Amino acid sequence: MAGSDDFPLSSSTGGFEGARELLAHEVVVIGGGLAGLRAALAAANAGAEVAVFTKVHPIRSHSVAAQGGINAALREDDSVESHAFDTVKGSDYLADQDAVMLLASEAPDRVREMEHWGTVFSRAEDGRIAQRPFGGAGYPRTAYAQDRTGHNLLHTLFETALGQGIRVYEEYFITRIVVSGDRCLGVVALNIREGQLHSIQARSVVIATGGYGRIFDRSTNAVINTGDGASLAYRAGAPIEDMEFVQFHPTTLYGTNILMSEGIRGEGGLLWNGEGERFMERYAPKAMELAPRDIVARSIQTEIDEGRGIDGKPFVHLDITHLGAEHVKERLPGIREICINFAGIDPIEKPIPIQPGQHYSMGGLACDSDGATEVTGLLTAGEAACVSVHGANRLGGNSLLETLVFGRRAGVAAASQAPTAPEPDEALMDVALREEVARMNGILMRPVEERHADLKERLQKVMFEHFGVFRNGPVMKEGLEMVQKIKAALEITGIDYHGSVFNQALVGYLEMESMVELAEVIAMGAIAREESRGSHSRIDFPDRDDERWLKHTFAYVGEDGPIIEYREVTLGHFEVKERVY
Repeated sequence: MAGSDDFPLSSSTGGFEGARELLAHEVVVIGGGLAGLRAALAAANAGAEVAVFTKVHPIRSHSVAAQGGINAALREDDSVESHAFDTVKGSDYLADQDAVMLLASEAPDRVREMEHWGTVFSRAEDGRIAQRPFGGAGYPRTAYAQDRTGHNLLHTLFETALGQGIRVYEEYFITRIVVSGDRCLGVVALNIREGQLHSIQARSVVIATGGYGRIFDRSTNAVINTGDGASLAYRAGAPIEDMEFVQFHPTTLYGTNILMSEGIRGEGGLLWNGEGERFMERYAPKAMELAPRDIVARSIQTEIDEGRGIDGKPFVHLDITHLGAEHVKERLPGIREICINFAGIDPIEKPIPIQPGQHYSMGGLACDSDGATEVTGLLTAGEAACVSVHGANRLGGNSLLETLVFGRRAGVAAASQAPTAPEPDEALMDVALREEVARMNGILMRPVEERHADLKERLQKVMFEHFGVFRNGPVMKEGLEMVQKIKAALEITGIDYHGSVFNQALVGYLEMESMVELAEVIAMGAIAREESRGSHSRIDFPDRDDERWLKHTFAYVGEDGPIIEYREVTLGHFEVKERVY
């Protein structure tokens, strides 16, 4: 890029400038969690020159918070076919069955690979990797590392990436994916620490930025989970798929909504209501506490809504007091520590107060099994993506697996595409950088009509109250109008800090842009889908409708909002049946 003198420069009144040098890498991975690091390792092992850009230190990625485990058919009496069937049934038959078969088939190799790279899994008495039962599974196939599985996997991948010399740019916020025609040319990124915008040329870009959980009040997600990557790619022309399917985890700690792992129920935890009933017998008499998450979440919320919470309050009890101190300390030490520190309860002695909370994004960027989106050179993996292997409801233990299986595949594909990509267009990257500098400074120059933090709080409450565990048409339509008003308010307001270095107010504003954009897509998809399937439970359309709605929702960016289309679900391995547990 030519070193011209006409960039808007920082001054005593604040403002941003564009960096003079053009950064360039063969493969750029956006996101430093499990999917991003696995993609980077795969691309590097395939011979590509790779860089990872992340808005936080990789070990602070939300992958580190995953507790319960990772699914794989590791035993002789389990099978890939059984794992795949449980996943398809758990998805309420909306998952693409060829992608699910691939996920289950590659699972054992990915888990053993992580073990060989250094992940310390818990062990069974025979010395093999220990596995526990999880909801919706016909076999106890969830491998685990106590209740800190994501923590162990992420540290292993980060150390492996460092050992291979992969470049990691920390505290960079991607503000734009640069596209010419239908091809991705690279990205523009804000260096948060230095307060400069950089153009970054790439032959392939992998989006691995995780989910959008912070769109909702009462979420288990980290504050960084604002859907940035999916929103950026959506603006760049890639469709997003099945966004109306939002997973509400049944067991989050009352008061803070910190995740209380499904591993608790896998170890034998019981659910009790305020009348002393083990109430899951009413909703899933065979599976009981180990029914899939959507069913357990609705069951708990029903108990609360009908006045059977503990002492009339909006929570029920998750009880592990019967397991004994030694078992809890060995298998669930992290959960015990969280309960003591954040609720003042030792779960060895007292039951845990829990309620449903937003947890996971089944929807994401539409892609194939190698992560390719409809924009050439732009790939995706992990929770930001929708392959689709989770359909309308994800089974616990499949999210960590997805990051490894499809992160690796996306990395291999990104590396294979890089040599055949056209020569870089520095002039277009220069134009994109200048436009982003002008856009950032424009945000700073606008008056603060309403604080974006206040708009964010309003959005989160609207989404949980209008698009929560239970939904209905009139309430959702009211919610959509509120979301659109919040979006309009955000577009005309600015921020009250004008410095460039560590301008977290600007980062928060940019995150809020992504959140409200995805919220609108979620709302429109949910209103249009007139049925109940998996996590999408409508009181005005209580039944699943395969004749009209056995199909995926695709959303494209339009001038006046999302454009909704539908596509068929890939079937062929398992017959679509009634979902009973």
